Amino acid sequence: MFKPFRNFFVHIATILFASGLFVSAAADNNGQYIRVSDYLAAHPEQRQKMQAFSKIVREAASPLDKTNEKPIKIAIIYPAEQSSDYWRRSVSTLEKRLSELNVSYEINSYFSRPTVDISLQSEQLNSAIAWEPDYLIYTLDALRHQAMIERILLRGKPKLILQNITTPLQQWQQLKPFLYTGFDHEKGTQLLADQMLEQHSKGKYSMLYFSRGYVSKMRGDTFTQQAANNPDLKLVSSYYTKGNSEIAYKATLATLKKTPDLNMIFACSTDIALGALKALDENNLNDQVTLNGWGGGDREIEALLEGKLDLTVMRMNDDSSVAMAEAIKMDISGQSSSVPHIYSGDIVLLSKNTDKDEIEQLKKRAFRYSSHGQ
Repeated sequence: MFKPFRNFFVHIATILFASGLFVSAAADNNGQYIRVSDYLAAHPEQRQKMQAFSKIVREAASPLDKTNEKPIKIAIIYPAEQSSDYWRRSVSTLEKRLSELNVSYEINSYFSRPTVDISLQSEQLNSAIAWEPDYLIYTLDALRHQAMIERILLRGKPKLILQNITTPLQQWQQLKPFLYTGFDHEKGTQLLADQMLEQHSKGKYSMLYFSRGYVSKMRGDTFTQQAANNPDLKLVSSYYTKGNSEIAYKATLATLKKTPDLNMIFACSTDIALGALKALDENNLNDQVTLNGWGGGDREIEALLEGKLDLTVMRMNDDSSVAMAEAIKMDISGQSSSVPHIYSGDIVLLSKNTDKDEIEQLKKRAFRYSSHGQ
C-alpha cells in the first residue's frame, strides 16, 4: 500500500541530494543545529513575529468567527511510551485549544518508545502519510528521523510541525518545516549547569545521555562543555541509556561501584533521572550525589517534593501545544505569514528547596489545559 510513497520519496530525494539542497542525514552533527539566538541574528524579522506569537500563546483563546467547514486532519507521531508525561499532555492540550479556537479537526495519534522503536516509527509514518493529513506533528532525535522528515519536506505536504525542537537544522534552510515548537534544551541545561556547577566546582560526576542524537547533544553535551571550564571537576563515566530507566539504573550502579565518592549525576531526561534515583536510593546516597531531572512533569515534581531529586527545569508544558493550535488556526485563516519559524516556550528552574506553594502555582500555569483528562 505504501510503495508509491516510497518510490516518490526515493526519486525526489535522489534529485535533491545530488543538487546539494540537503546534506545527508548521516552527516556529522557538528554545526548542524542553529541556536535560537544565532537564528534570530540571521533572520531579524523573526524576532517580532516570535514575540507577538508568544503573547497569543500565553493569552486565552480567541476563536474563529466561523468554524472551518471541512475538518482539518492532523497526524501525530510521538515517542510517548515513557515515564515523562510530556507527550500525552501535548495531545490533550492540542485538542482542547483547537476546540476553544472553534477549529474543526480530526486527529490520528501514533505512540512508540523512544530510540528503540525507530522501525515502528517508520511504519507509523507510512500509515500517517497514507491517511493524507493536512498537518503532521513529529519529533526529532535519532539520525534516522532526519531522513524520514526530509521525505515530508521534499513532498511539500502535509505541513510539518516539529515538536520538542527549537533549533533549526542547517541543512533545512531552503525547505523549512511549518513550525519548530518546544523548549530550548540548551537554555534549560544551562540553568541546571549554573546551579549544579556552582555547588560542585570540583569532584567527580557521571553523564547519563539519552540516545545518540539531538537530545543528548543539546542537553548532555551542553552540560559537559560547561563543566569542562572547571579543571577540578572530573567526568568519570558517561553512558547512552536510550532514554531507558532500567539502563540508567544499571549504569548508575556500575558508576557507583567504580566511583563510590561520586558527587554528581547529570540526567538527560525524566526516565533517566528516575533510574539513577533508584540506584541512589538503594545505596543510601541521595544526600551525597546531586541529581537533576529535566522537564518538570508529575513524577519529577513528586521526587523533588520528597527531597530525593535535587533540581530540575520545569517547562511551561502546555504552551508548546497551544502554539501548534494557534499556528494551525492562523494557517487556515490565511495568516500563515504571521507564524514564526520557531516557538520556544518558557522554562523555570526548580530545586528541592523551592516553596511548595510556588511549585503549585507553576504547575497550574504549566498544565493549564492538561491537568485533567490526559
